[in-house]
Amino acid sequence: MSNINWKKLLSGTDVRGKAIATENEEANLTAEVAVGIGFSFVSWLKDNLDQKQQKLKVAIGHDSRLSAEKLKDALACGMELAGARVYSTGLASTPAMFMSTLLEGHQYDGAIMITASHLPYDKNGFKFFTRKGGLEKENVIEILNLAAERESEFLNSKATNPEEINEIDLISDYAEHIKSIIRKNLSPKVDQKQPLADFKIVVDAGNGSGGFFTDKILKSLGADTEGSKFLEPDGNFPNHAPNPEDKEAMHSIQQTVLANEADLGIIFDTDVDRAAVVDSSGQEINRNKLIALAAAIVLEKNPGATIVTDSVTSVGLKDFIENKLGGVHHRFKRGYKNVINEAKRLESEGIKAPLAIETSGHAAFKENYFLDDGAYLVAKVLIKMANLKAEESRKIGDLISELSEAEIKEEYRMTIQLDDFKEYGQQILRDLKDYIQDIDNWVIAPKNYQGVRVNCGDNDWFLLRMSLHDPVLVLNVECDKKESLDYILEKLKVFLDNYSSVNAETLK
Repeated sequence: MSNINWKKLLSGTDVRGKAIATENEEANLTAEVAVGIGFSFVSWLKDNLDQKQQKLKVAIGHDSRLSAEKLKDALACGMELAGARVYSTGLASTPAMFMSTLLEGHQYDGAIMITASHLPYDKNGFKFFTRKGGLEKENVIEILNLAAERESEFLNSKATNPEEINEIDLISDYAEHIKSIIRKNLSPKVDQKQPLADFKIVVDAGNGSGGFFTDKILKSLGADTEGSKFLEPDGNFPNHAPNPEDKEAMHSIQQTVLANEADLGIIFDTDVDRAAVVDSSGQEINRNKLIALAAAIVLEKNPGATIVTDSVTSVGLKDFIENKLGGVHHRFKRGYKNVINEAKRLESEGIKAPLAIETSGHAAFKENYFLDDGAYLVAKVLIKMANLKAEESRKIGDLISELSEAEIKEEYRMTIQLDDFKEYGQQILRDLKDYIQDIDNWVIAPKNYQGVRVNCGDNDWFLLRMSLHDPVLVLNVECDKKESLDYILEKLKVFLDNYSSVNAETLK
């Protein structure tokens, strides 16, 4: 038997691990592991698609990570060993890999995207898709269990190079798909062939796999993209973290917009399942502002519908969605899969929920298979931007001009120094509900699905919650005055000092 710890590779609905050994840590996402994952994924597909007699067609794509080629070849070996025909897309986006199961001319039985999103260069991972969408956590556990049970079948093969990989150009077909969506939704007043001809639009791809959007979509639709940067894939990520939530990354695209006097700036994460934008004034439209913009676009055609978000959205956003746009704001748990599945649940109960969006930038539209797709989100913004200019001479930033945001937004992470941290953390959250009852103007927020969210008067609030995967308590605070922040932190520091296994030094 091998010493592979298959269970440790689970990360939410992905497989993730260290793919490049460093001085202090060995790799655990090795070629040997990838062979097993490829083999087990195809075996799982055969069981779940009821196509045991048919030779399955499976696609593999990857972002710009340094370990991608090695892992791709190993995955393909495992897939071949399990009896599948393998197709390699080369550089791709995560949403494009899902679409490879649906797009005409492709329609593979399953697909794997090799990515670890915005994590450092030494990490990598796998995302799994069928025509029904991304696999759920329990499906990935089944694949890992299969790998553990059937190790002898693939480890004894010693295969490292696949016999045959069919090379395909998926990203060009995916780009055509996005362009067709843009063209179908344009106002008659907009030039249908070159709808972006009057716009200067700059892209920051963060050296991930989003550079295709510039040439294959924006330029093709007539946009001037001069000034775009970091379009070349480079798995060292030498310029900034490929993450729209990263302050340095957002500052980078903001400065690019201003320096080039652009109408819009676009920033993608590594694998293009997330995005954010910057308007012509240099305003960063991410987090609550991005949700507000997406909600404004969606609610125009879906009046009164429900917008599902994660748990850390602002008081101002709820007011904007409900009182300015006439929608319903349903604040749910952190985790883009949680948000998407909650929107699907509401839809199944007859509640219209056309958008599921997390503050991290994962945005999933019902009309697009509830797929979190950064390129599709940007396409919706581009459609609206072109239509606004043609019909009303307005700009995209005008749509969120009435959004009120807190002056101060902070996040604090506090480690729980225990192996059995989950129950300890949950006890802290239960105790917090009792503690706040003695503090004037502090009230537990209604309809709260994660952690303990407390309204502290006016627009001030905080949320204390457990991290989804790590032994960490996360505190999010929004308020308008420094004195309010100091008061909230002071009260919570007094409370958390009762728990010796929590390192609350970050609150000082």
